[in-house]
Amino acid sequence: MNKIVWMVLACIICQSAEAQLPPVFGKEYEGKARTSEMTKAYLTPQRIVWQSHESEEYIRNTETLLKKGNGQVAVNDQNLFQFVSTEEVQPGILLDYGKEIHGGVKISMGIRESKEPLKLRLRFGESAEEAMSDIGGKQNATNEHSLRDFIVEIPWLGSIEVGETGFRFLRIDVVEANQEAPIKAIEAAFVYRDIPYLGSFNCNDERLNQIWDTGAYTVHLNMQSYLWDGIKRDRLVWVGDMHPEVMTINAVFGNHDIIQKSLDLARDQHPLPQWMNGISSYSMWWVLIHKSLYDYHGDLEYLKEQEDYLIELLDQLSTFIDKDNKEMLNGVRFMDWPTSEIPEAVHAGLQAMMVLTFEAGSEIMGVYNNRNLQEKYLGIAERLRGHRPRGNKTKQAAAMMALADLVDAKKINQKILTKDGVERMSTFYGYYILEAMAKAKDYEGGLRVIRDYWGGMLDLGATTFWEDFDINDTANSARIDELVPETNFDIHGDFGEYCYVGYRHSLCHGWASGPTAWLSTHVLGISLSDGGNVATIKPNLGDLEFAEGTFPTKYGVLKVRHEKNTRGQVVTNIDAPKGLKISH
Repeated sequence: MNKIVWMVLACIICQSAEAQLPPVFGKEYEGKARTSEMTKAYLTPQRIVWQSHESEEYIRNTETLLKKGNGQVAVNDQNLFQFVSTEEVQPGILLDYGKEIHGGVKISMGIRESKEPLKLRLRFGESAEEAMSDIGGKQNATNEHSLRDFIVEIPWLGSIEVGETGFRFLRIDVVEANQEAPIKAIEAAFVYRDIPYLGSFNCNDERLNQIWDTGAYTVHLNMQSYLWDGIKRDRLVWVGDMHPEVMTINAVFGNHDIIQKSLDLARDQHPLPQWMNGISSYSMWWVLIHKSLYDYHGDLEYLKEQEDYLIELLDQLSTFIDKDNKEMLNGVRFMDWPTSEIPEAVHAGLQAMMVLTFEAGSEIMGVYNNRNLQEKYLGIAERLRGHRPRGNKTKQAAAMMALADLVDAKKINQKILTKDGVERMSTFYGYYILEAMAKAKDYEGGLRVIRDYWGGMLDLGATTFWEDFDINDTANSARIDELVPETNFDIHGDFGEYCYVGYRHSLCHGWASGPTAWLSTHVLGISLSDGGNVATIKPNLGDLEFAEGTFPTKYGVLKVRHEKNTRGQVVTNIDAPKGLKISH
C-alpha cells in the first residue's frame, strides 16, 4: 500500500462492511438492501490546534484525546477529557486529524451526574479556519451537499457516530450551560475504499514524489459509492471532472469498476438528446474516457455495451457544426470556471474537443470493425480542423488546441502556456496544460509547473489537491493547518470565485490530480495501447537524475527504472509481466 495511506491509517481500528445480510433476514428483504464496498477506520486526533480556555476549570485532561483507545466506554473509566460549562462559559476545542479524510466522527462519553443527553456543536473543516467559522457571512461557510456544522446529542455512558463530509479539522463546543462532559474519545470515522496502490513513482526530487502521492490520495478519497469530484461539496458524478481522475486511476489503481459504474450512471441519467450534466463538453469527455479505458484495459465486452449510445451521441454532435466547420454546440458551454466568461476561450476549447472526440470515436469504430463509421467520424474530425478559432489567450483553451493539432504545440507553449509562469492556471485544466507542454517536448517546463503550482498547495499545508488555486493568492496567506493571524490572509476563506467562494471552496477535488497521471505517463514514460496489450516506454527525465516506479496493466504490474549515467544518457531497466508487449 502507498506510503501516504499508511500515514493516514496510523493508530486506527478497522471495520469492514458485511458482504450480505444475516440469515435471519427472510426473502422479503431480497433485493432491498445495498451493501457497502467501503471500509471504516477510526482515527485518533494528531494534535489540539486551539482550545477556548487554558484553565482546567473548563477544559481538563486534553492529552487523553491524543491517545489511541479501544472505542468502548466503561463504568470505571478514569481521567477522561472533560468539558465544564457555566452560564458565562461554553468551552470548545479544535482537533486536527493530520490528513484530509472522508467520513464523520464517533464521540464516546462516560458517566456523569445527569443522564440527559449532552448537546455538542460540531464544525468540520477542510482548513482550521473553516472549522472555526459560522455558516454564511463574507467567507461563505455552508452546509450544502454535506452537513459540516450542526448540533448533536451524546448519550450518557454511550457513543454516537455522525457526519459524512470531507474534513481534517473538527471543532467541538458545549451548547448548554452548567454541563459536565466526561468524554472518553473523539475519533474520526474515516470511510475509504480499501484497495492497493499498484502504481508508484519515486525520483530524486522529494517534492515531486509528494505531489504524485497527494494526487493519488486525492482521487482515492473520491472513490466512494461512485467516482465523485469532491468529498465535501459536489459529491456528484461530473463526467468532465472524471477524466483526470480516470487517468490517475489508470496509473495508480488500474482497472477499477467504479469508473464503469459512474460512466453508466451518467449515461442512464442523461438519455439523448440530453448532454451529460447539461454540459455538451461533458458528453464529449464521456467518449474520451471510454477511449482511454479501452486503450489501457481492453475490455471489449464493456465497450460494446456502449455502441448504440455512443453512435447516437456522435451523430448528435455532428449536427452542431456549421457550414464553416465551426462548432455551434448548445446547452451549457463550459470548459472550466476560469474560462467560463471568455467566449473566445470557450469556443476554442469546444472546437478542439470536437476534433478530439471524433478522432476517438473513429478509433472506437475501428475496434468495433465498423469501417464506414470509422471513416465517417475521422472525416468529421478533419472537417472540424478546417476552422481555426481566433482570439483565445487562455492557457486552458490553448492547451486543448495544441492537443487537437489546431495550433503548433511548440509555438503555443512559448507564446501562451509558459507565459507568466503558473499564473492563470486551473487545477482541472492544469492537466491538459501539462499534456500540451509534453507534446511540445517541454518536459522540464512541465516539471517546473508541477513543482510551483501543485507544490504551492503543499506549501500551504495541503494534504489533498484543491478545486481551484490561484498562485497570486499565496502572497501573505497563512497555511490551512493554522489559525490565521490578523496580519495574514486566509487562503481558504478570503478568496475564490464562481461556485467556490470562501469556505465553500473544496480542498479535495479529484480533477486536480493531473500531475500523478502526467508523471507516470511522461517521466516514467509509460503509456498503454492496443487494448492494454502494448506498453510504450519513453522516459523523459528532464532535470531529474533518476525516476522509478510501477504501473498497473491487465497482465500485472510493470516496473521501470530510468537513471542518467555519467554521460547524461538515460539507462532503463524494465521488469514486465508475462504477456505484455514492450515498445520503445
